[in-house]
Amino acid sequence: MSLKNKIDFAVVFSVKHANPNGDPLNGNRPRTTFDGTGEVSDVCLKRKIRDRLMERKIGVLVQSDDRKTDEYGSLKSRADATVKAKDKKTYTAEACKAWYDVRAFGQVFAFKKGKETDGVSIGIRGPVSIHPAFTTDKVDVTSTQITKSVNSEDSEKKGSDTMGMKHRIDKGTYVFYGSISPQLASTTGFSDEDAALLKDILPKMFENDASSARPDGSMRVLKVIWWQHSCFNGDTSSARVHESLKVDNDGNIELVKGDKIPEPEIIEGF
Repeated sequence: MSLKNKIDFAVVFSVKHANPNGDPLNGNRPRTTFDGTGEVSDVCLKRKIRDRLMERKIGVLVQSDDRKTDEYGSLKSRADATVKAKDKKTYTAEACKAWYDVRAFGQVFAFKKGKETDGVSIGIRGPVSIHPAFTTDKVDVTSTQITKSVNSEDSEKKGSDTMGMKHRIDKGTYVFYGSISPQLASTTGFSDEDAALLKDILPKMFENDASSARPDGSMRVLKVIWWQHSCFNGDTSSARVHESLKVDNDGNIELVKGDKIPEPEIIEGF
């Protein structure tokens, strides 16, 4: 059974001496806006959620190469091996049933022109929308020059050292918001159980995600705020719900009560 009531949520997390989301078009420096506010893209945040799902053996279509749980090397091969239907309605139902991220975030399946598909793409709109994360204040980006050395073809000799750069944010408090739409959940089969799984994963989304750019403990979820509305269409707009949350630079939160704003559940980070 699909989701019964609308849900809004917010996640507050801290970054210390880490690069939470490098920008490949800017030398992999941490993403910032024009005014110096730190940013983490929604695509990056969804990747963290997908990785935590895969650790729990939950079916996920979009898998990273270093964490994939099957032998398929592309989305096409994974989709072709799993979904056999050709008509749009059945294909959508089978894809949503097979993969959590499809029924949560949606997906576009593109087909070549042929007798059965006629080149028509299937677009699935997911009920879970996630905003990019932004810091509560401007951030300072520290850049450090490093040297890298690699072995040459002769394993007993090292290649000449090369210069490189590493970038980090010394301190920042980030916030991102999201919503879950029952209307769209009814088309993908996203259920109350699926929402409960997301609610359980969000406080732990940075666990097992360490790298040289994000050392263990450098990124931490401080709080998850979860608003569950009392009805299918929501008690009030998501904008009003999200605006009721105030976060300072140290990650302390204040919730402003307002007419028809649901009572939130506050979940401590892992």
